[in-house]
Amino acid sequence: MGSAAAQRLGRYLDLLASWSERVNLTAARTASARFDLLVRPVAPFAPRLAAGSLLDIGSGNGSPGLVLAALRPDLRVTLLEPRMRRWAFLREAVRALGLAADVRRERHDAYVGPPAATVTVRALRLPAGELAALVAPGGRLLVFGVPPAAHAGLRADDWGPGVHAFTRS
Repeated sequence: MGSAAAQRLGRYLDLLASWSERVNLTAARTASARFDLLVRPVAPFAPRLAAGSLLDIGSGNGSPGLVLAALRPDLRVTLLEPRMRRWAFLREAVRALGLAADVRRERHDAYVGPPAATVTVRALRLPAGELAALVAPGGRLLVFGVPPAAHAGLRADDWGPGVHAFTRS
């Protein structure tokens, strides 16, 4: 991880701590706990992401979408978050980190943008068919947490522990 990315992630964690005093963004109360919960499980996958677009569904506290945007500023990142306070946090974080991410206050089922090369989800149980439709053909779905049920359009890939990866046919 380069120094610029490390600085962006440090600023993200500082903002997260500050905002968590007013908005329930994470139960992690120390800087090291926030890093271990929100950055450490996501960071190893950043170099493996395809170039192009990344769509993060239910971005909430910024992990994994904002973390990946901080590590890979070359990606066109869209963060979807329907809850007002979390959306406001994400907008401020994107501005403070100097990222070019698009932060939208909407649910995944209202998203009308193009399918993305990479779609990320954390801690949400969504139907696989709805997720598959958001992934460009040949693109990947990365699920941090409980994997979706099998779907004919998604083929499981082995990316190692910590993530359930699927490629769209």
